[in-house]
Amino acid sequence: MKKLDIIRITPLRGPNVWTYRPALEAWVDIGDLEDFPSNTLPGFVDRLTAWLPSLIEHKCSVGERGGFVQRLREGTWAAHILEHVTLELQNLAGQRTGFGKARSTSVRGLYKVVVRSRQEEVTRACLESARQLMLAAIEDRPFDVDAAVAEVHKIADTHCLGPSTACIVNAATERGIPSIRLTDGNLVQLGYGARSRRIWTAESDRTSAIAETIASDKDLTKRLLAACGVPIPEGREVDDAADAWQAAEDVGLPVVVKPTDANHGRGVFTDLNTRAEVEKAYHAALGEGSGVMVERFVRGDSHRLLVVGNRVVAAIRGTTLSVVGDGKSTILQLVESQINADPRCGDAEEFPLSPLVLAESTIGLLELERQGLGPESVPAAGINVLLKRQGDLAYDETDDVHTDVAAAATLAARIVGLDIAGIDLVAEDISRPLAETHGAIVEVNAGPSLLMHLKPAEGKPRAVGEAIAKHLFPVGEDGRIPVIGITGSQGKTAVARLLTDLLQLTGVQIGLACSEGSFLGTRRLSKTDGANWAAAHRILINRAIETAVLETGARSIVAEGLAYDRCQVAVVTNIDPAEQVADRYIETPEQLTNVLRTLVDVVLPEGVAVLNADDPLIVPLAPLCDGEVIFFSLDADNPVIAEHRAQGRRSVFFRADGLVLASGNQEMPLTTPATIDLVRDRTQAATFAAAAAAAWALAVAPDLIRAGIETHHAGKDARQARKA
Repeated sequence: MKKLDIIRITPLRGPNVWTYRPALEAWVDIGDLEDFPSNTLPGFVDRLTAWLPSLIEHKCSVGERGGFVQRLREGTWAAHILEHVTLELQNLAGQRTGFGKARSTSVRGLYKVVVRSRQEEVTRACLESARQLMLAAIEDRPFDVDAAVAEVHKIADTHCLGPSTACIVNAATERGIPSIRLTDGNLVQLGYGARSRRIWTAESDRTSAIAETIASDKDLTKRLLAACGVPIPEGREVDDAADAWQAAEDVGLPVVVKPTDANHGRGVFTDLNTRAEVEKAYHAALGEGSGVMVERFVRGDSHRLLVVGNRVVAAIRGTTLSVVGDGKSTILQLVESQINADPRCGDAEEFPLSPLVLAESTIGLLELERQGLGPESVPAAGINVLLKRQGDLAYDETDDVHTDVAAAATLAARIVGLDIAGIDLVAEDISRPLAETHGAIVEVNAGPSLLMHLKPAEGKPRAVGEAIAKHLFPVGEDGRIPVIGITGSQGKTAVARLLTDLLQLTGVQIGLACSEGSFLGTRRLSKTDGANWAAAHRILINRAIETAVLETGARSIVAEGLAYDRCQVAVVTNIDPAEQVADRYIETPEQLTNVLRTLVDVVLPEGVAVLNADDPLIVPLAPLCDGEVIFFSLDADNPVIAEHRAQGRRSVFFRADGLVLASGNQEMPLTTPATIDLVRDRTQAATFAAAAAAAWALAVAPDLIRAGIETHHAGKDARQARKA
């Protein structure tokens, strides 16, 4: 039996040494398979490609379709194959991704296999299934790929964001707005710190609890709408079945009976004309909610208009459900052949139409009873049998909405107080004013489902997530606060503390996470080491924080990834060639440099990397930065500084008269030799240069930088004197 053991799994929850996105890193011991590439394993490649024919789409290093299969037939190693099989299982389970790497370590047969991970639990399941599938293919044993994919689907349904939340998050991501999932459910923060917003499915932090409570009370909603002139069907909440009939007589037949607080059309009975129908509907509706109301029946189709920020952004229509008799089949059989057999119909989210199960549909059974039929009845050929008067809302009609109808819908949302609302109305023709068709708004819903607009049965999908993201973040806003990432072998904490002091002089609320703890302004929140993912994460979700200063060491980058997707400023203090993270197989200066460059990789295009020009391992990182580079040095004559200045760029360095900020040939002296003793303490001098460069990158005025350095230096001397 061949060996393929996963001995360690590390979730990298943010940008890391491999990729900008969250990934899963697995350490895989392939044992004797190190001596058996794929082309030496009899039948393996044929079995693998038969089970996973879609592997043909993987380009691999060849760079073209079929590239990976070509590598399989030429001979490649088990870790590389595990990478691709894991990716493909994720794709088959709806978690589309294409990034993966397999790299050997200094231990024979031990590899690091890395794959992009949209959801950790899903990727873990795919990794294990990929391992089992490969072993089965090697040993010529059966493997049920469909069952494995179905199991991953279940895990995804349990752990992944719902479709409404996901479409908003995806739209925000497209605009460069970062997101943080705050719970295992659908509560998500968009943006960082003081500029962040929060969503929960299709509700936002602008959705008030009062508005949501009003919307859940259908009787109160109707009274408020009526008071403001919005057309509604007359009616009232009722106490019992007899009162329901009394209300029906008051408003006039036909009527609708429905729960006062249910949604998604549950328990809604329409076009009722007799006392028996009304009383039966009352009891059924009561089972779906805490109360029942009776209102005038409005003729027409049901419609759902999605209002976002005082604008209708999507509209969908429902239709009646019916079958046509053939003189041979029962109604149950006709339902299966004419409704449930529709390829658009299914229980999963990707299906826009829901199956009709008559045994579970009180509404459907009542409709049949009203026609003198039952589920086992056999209608004559050509006879139309009505099953539901309000079918799935699944037919897009956004482009048909009349401006008067849109105005009524947005007014209804404002009256209730919802920033995002699903407005249910009934009308015969939504392209005409409600007054002309005697239409009416029947419900206002908080937290409306967005799936119907994303995947209609007919018509164009609508960019509703984009509309909500734009509502929360108007054009020009990206939800970002300045994030300053600081890394290096030594001096990180000193730079972080000094930079925080400098930034506080500007009057903004600073959040600091460093090895000395976590701080909000001058208040220490925690004394435990804060130079890690968890502490940085806590800073970024704190909505009081306007600027975040986050220290991160090599170990944290390798073991966790960064807590932020991009940063405004990245500072790399120095790289000690002797430093290692040996237990993570970071064993050479080149490997360590590759780890610390992660911060430079994520600098925003409008951001700045502050790099040590005196360190030959750091200087080559400059071209990797998407933004500007400010070099700092203890030597004004450093050739890197000279070349940088010759190009008109910014640098910070020391000369005889102290610390200097230079932009090309222009110079701004900051300090005197009395303030910083370059000869006595080069480490402290480098700290001041790096912090001054980072503050300058954040547009802190030179006078404030000077004052901050002098104050910080004086305070440090005073503390040392007290200790002496």
